Formats: sequence, C-alpha cells, structure tokens
Amino acid sequence: MISIEDLPVEVLEQILLMLDPLDVAQFAQTRSDYYAIVYTQEDQHLWRELYLQQPFDDPRRCLDSLGRPFKAIDWKSQLQRIMRARTILARVSACRPEERCTILHTLLDMVITIPPVTQFEAMDPSLNHGWVTAMLRGSTLLEHDEWELSDDERQLRARLHTHYGLTPRDFEPHARTLSRAYVYAMRHYKYDNDFGPFTMDGSGRVNWVHVRAIHHVMSLHVVPPDVSTQMTPMAYTIFPMCMPWTMSVIPEAVKLDDARDWAGVTGRWQCSFCFCDHRELMLFNGASTSETEPLNTELFDDPDFIEVFRSIYVDLRVLGTEEDPDHLGRPRIDFGGSIDGNATIVGFVKVTPDGHIRWHFTSGEHGNAIWSSEGVQVGNVRSKFGVLGSWTTVLHERFDPVGPFWLWKIEDIQDVPPV
Repeated sequence: MISIEDLPVEVLEQILLMLDPLDVAQFAQTRSDYYAIVYTQEDQHLWRELYLQQPFDDPRRCLDSLGRPFKAIDWKSQLQRIMRARTILARVSACRPEERCTILHTLLDMVITIPPVTQFEAMDPSLNHGWVTAMLRGSTLLEHDEWELSDDERQLRARLHTHYGLTPRDFEPHARTLSRAYVYAMRHYKYDNDFGPFTMDGSGRVNWVHVRAIHHVMSLHVVPPDVSTQMTPMAYTIFPMCMPWTMSVIPEAVKLDDARDWAGVTGRWQCSFCFCDHRELMLFNGASTSETEPLNTELFDDPDFIEVFRSIYVDLRVLGTEEDPDHLGRPRIDFGGSIDGNATIVGFVKVTPDGHIRWHFTSGEHGNAIWSSEGVQVGNVRSKFGVLGSWTTVLHERFDPVGPFWLWKIEDIQDVPPV
C-alpha cells in the first residue's frame, strides 16, 4: 500500500495546492522533509502557485499607486502576511499591538496593488477589492474602539477606511457630528499644513484622519438618505467614493512614464463642496480659547443645522510640466481651466513626500483669485474616485470660511501636447 511518504514531490505539491495556506503551514510542521518542501526550496514556485490559487489579483498584472509595476515579488512573504491579516480580521482581539501597523499595511497593499482598467467607462472588478471588502464587512477592524492607537496606526486605519467607503456606523448621527466638527474646526487649517489635509509638521505628508473626515461629510450628501435605514452589519454601500472607484484608469496607448499628463488632469470634472452659515462657523470655533480644548459640537446635533451642498463643473487642461527630482517620471503638472464656463481655475498636481498625489488650485472671476483649495487623490493614479480636500480663501485670514470638497472626473479627454 502506497503512503503519502512514497509520493513524488511533484504529486505532493499538487495536493498542497488544493489546501488552504494555513493547512499547508500545519502540514509542513509534521515532518522535516515536508518542512523542506514547503519552506526551503531554492525558488518560490510552490508559494507562487499557492498564491495564485487564492481569490486575489495576480501581482504580475498589478501596478502601485503611482502606476508602476513591481520589479520583484516575494510570493511567500506576501501570502503569509495576507493570511495573518485574514486571521486578525476574523478575530480582531487576537491582534498583538506590535503587529497592528503590519496588518493595516497589508490590507492597504491589497487595496492599492491592483490591475488598472483601460477604459474610462469600465468598472472591471478587482479580486483584491472583492476580498478586502468582504473581509472588512464582517470585521470590526475599522472601528474597533478598544485599542489605544499610535499616530501611525490612526493614520493607516483612516486611510483604509477612506478607501473602503461607508460603514453602518458612519450613518449614525454622532459619527457624522464628529466628522463635521473635525472638518469645520479652524485649528486644523494653518500655514503649517498649507490649509489642507496635511500633517502639521510642514512635511507635506497626508493627514488621512482629516481626509477620512472630509470623505465622511461629503459621502452623506452623495448617498441617498434612505440607505441608512436599510443598512445591516454586513451591508456595503456602492457609490463613487468607495473601493471600486479607487482603481487606476490608464488607456492602453498611455505610458505614464512618457506622458506629461500622467495624473489624467485633462477633461471635465465635477466639483462638489459644502459650507455652513459663517455665523455658526464663528460660533463653533470661537467658543474655545485653547488649541487643545475640545470644541462644543452641539451645533451639529441641532436638527435645524444646515450644511449646504453644491456642485459645479470644471474643465481642465495641462499648461506645462516641471520635472520633480524626487519623483522621476512623475513631474509637477501645472493646469488651468474654467468653472461652469465662466470663472477661472489654475493649479498644480504633484507627488507628496510620502508618495501620494496632491492637488492645489485657486479659483475666481475676472482674473482675481478668491478661493484656495488643497486636496489629495484617493486611490491610485487617475482613479475615478477623484480628489478629497478642503477650501478656504486665498487670504488665509483668521476668520475666513472653510469647508470640504470632492473633485471627480466625469469625462476623460486625452492631453495633446503643444507642437
């Protein structure tokens, strides 16, 4: 009678490929020669095939957030990290404090490392997105409130939440109040962070806690109100500010390293923005004399509080580029355009020190700049999700109004460089 010990390695490997990766790891612990087959072979063909058996995108077809392919893939390490993340998503209490950042990074890598779509109208689903969405939908990771998060953990979780979209808890009035309080707090807009969703250390790095608050405020004007009454703990809201819209849209004829409009600026955009009564804004911010003292949020709990939501159309075109020595192949893009065919807009797009895509623009009428906006592209380069950010005046005076905006592309036009 033939036993498993008598099987050729090739046959044994085929059997292993039918198992869950955690079962393969347990099998490897039963004998030293099995351990050698799983862990000490010179190449990673077993781990590659095991990875490709999972419901994930093939990393060889994927690009990073700036649209570049990966030069090398560590199949074993990546799959081990994902399997550990899967375990934690199923039982968040099992997560050790020292591995929280790794788990969050792993999930963000899954969200960002995906194949691009080649047509603007297409919405080819990503396997990675399907897996991450399903796992997060059944987990408490995004809103687990028993952890004392470090600044890095708070930023990573806010970034993941922004990419994910809305959770059932996001529809609760108290959650909305907290996000509005963050977005309309003037203490969060200074020269230190260029009056935008960036960290206060002057580095230009993205403050994802701020971006997520903006996302929350804007989303609840986009999602129909009756959706909140239909939400269940396992529900997931599909709308243009959730994970499927974070995919890059890169036409087959476009090579980003050679394109001056690598960010996909040229085209028609819709810009939605919010604001509240300036007197109420002053009342909310003027009640505290300390930068650290919590602000009184009762204003946002008042049923009579009004937050105005409006949308305008913006047509943009590339005016020129300037090489960025820190991000070769992704130069700063200077752009201009018109708003609803009347007002003018000028600005630039560039890569931040932490590898995200920043948008800055000013707008006004008759050649006079009035409004200044700072934003961050959510998702991968050229994503249909678009840009989330904040607006204020170009004067940046103490009591100037502030508010959130969402800029997203509705018609793609290929850039034609000047002759």
